Amino acid sequence: MKRFTKLSLSTPFSLISTPLTLFILFTPLSYFSTPLFVSASTMKVTTTTTTTLCYILLLTAITTNARIPGVFTGGPWETAHATFYGGSDASGTMGGACGYGNLYSQGYGVNTAALSTALFNNGLSCGACFEMKCTDDPQWCLPGNPSIFITATNFCPPNFAQPSDNGGWCNPPRPHFDLAMPMFLKFAKYRAGIVPVSYRRVPCRKQGGIRFTINGFRYFNLILISNVAGAGDITQAWVKGSNTEWMSLSRNWGQNWQSNSVLIGQSLSFRVRGSDGRTSTSKNIVPSDWHFGQTFTGKNFRV
Repeated sequence: MKRFTKLSLSTPFSLISTPLTLFILFTPLSYFSTPLFVSASTMKVTTTTTTTLCYILLLTAITTNARIPGVFTGGPWETAHATFYGGSDASGTMGGACGYGNLYSQGYGVNTAALSTALFNNGLSCGACFEMKCTDDPQWCLPGNPSIFITATNFCPPNFAQPSDNGGWCNPPRPHFDLAMPMFLKFAKYRAGIVPVSYRRVPCRKQGGIRFTINGFRYFNLILISNVAGAGDITQAWVKGSNTEWMSLSRNWGQNWQSNSVLIGQSLSFRVRGSDGRTSTSKNIVPSDWHFGQTFTGKNFRV
């Protein structure tokens, strides 16, 4: 005997928040005719009238194609500390634990920071953007309380040989930013060394589209995802070849995503999801004659 589950309003609100969907859900069901049940085992609709079947088909179509509205809006102000590294030209910040390589050619420039363990999230925070102010230290903060805007491109490792309040600035659980030196000097004096800051997540504003750089070899594809607008940090990624369905990519390190499928000779599409849940799909942006080492530009998030 089949078990039946009554349709309820337990659907996530982001999927039912369109005006038409809300009208359907909150209109008395008698308006549409008989009660409606969905089979939990087969997901087939069981109804007693055609009208009710139309009701559920319409609702399904709306929720299936629903999109998260709006744009990434950032987060609340929080407190941390900031230091600097990399030299006056920020040459020492190149490379890093996010895998972006040359930060100048990738478009990040000197507006970058290495994050402590508490903020780095094992690399998932790579690409996130922050607004930051030097606070509560008039001796070392520059006048006017200027803001700086940076992108997370590296990891500031802990130094357990030093106490957290005297040299072990990036030790957990401390939230800490090790800024590229030119950025530190935009809001604090060089001799300060370390300053208290207020910071918040903000939308990333990037020029052009998301970049997908394909490295590896025939049975190992390592795809660097960079220049991401909106939330900036990617939590899931997929690839689709012209001869395949959508396939999940696994994160290898930083923002390098891996596939062990043979993709050579196929045109490729990519889909990414930011930490805010929004997705961006770039269809057929890679031609079938692509080669390892090439970079392709896809659709970026709206800001």
